[in-house]
Amino acid sequence: MEPTTLNTARLELRPFGPADEDEVYAACQDPDIQRWTMVPSPYAREHARGFVGELVPGGWREDTACSFAVRLGPGGPLVAAVGVHVHEVFGTKAYEIGFWAVKEHRGQGFMTEAVSAVARWAFTELGAARLEWRAEVGNTASRAVAEKAGFRMEGLLRASLHRADSVHDSWVGALLPGDLGITPAVPYLPSGSRTSPLSVEPPRLQP
Repeated sequence: MEPTTLNTARLELRPFGPADEDEVYAACQDPDIQRWTMVPSPYAREHARGFVGELVPGGWREDTACSFAVRLGPGGPLVAAVGVHVHEVFGTKAYEIGFWAVKEHRGQGFMTEAVSAVARWAFTELGAARLEWRAEVGNTASRAVAEKAGFRMEGLLRASLHRADSVHDSWVGALLPGDLGITPAVPYLPSGSRTSPLSVEPPRLQP
């Protein structure tokens, strides 16, 4: 995927680069980010350097992850990070969104604004048929952002989130193109929209 920049009313979203190392390192010292996301803990300088210099460009190049640095306008401070991760599931692509917000910039709607912009981009440019969100049970802040962005909660996945020495339950939700008024790249036939073979009445024999 070719790296791209997105803009909203207040924000600029562009791929992370080496110049973002200091701000990423500072943001990820936040105990909440280390507690609720999959960033390393403790978070060292080399983690930030590897993220902006290797992981992010590699993800864009290999079509496995599209990660955006969210800034308060061009040249403004880093306020958040949003990424779309691409997985192969039974030969088709599945898309999952993840995000974290810089502590000093929470509570102003930046995260919801950025997630909404990236979701629209994933549907219109990547052709995603479904965008999934997951978070460890108890991460109410992440869940609130997802719900404000239109994600519908679909349930709880037991032992689905792996950490270094344990597994945890996670909430799962999803957003579809139609939820945002976007025509999906592939037609969506929800359950009940097609006649099941079991519900078809067999033909009657004429006497």
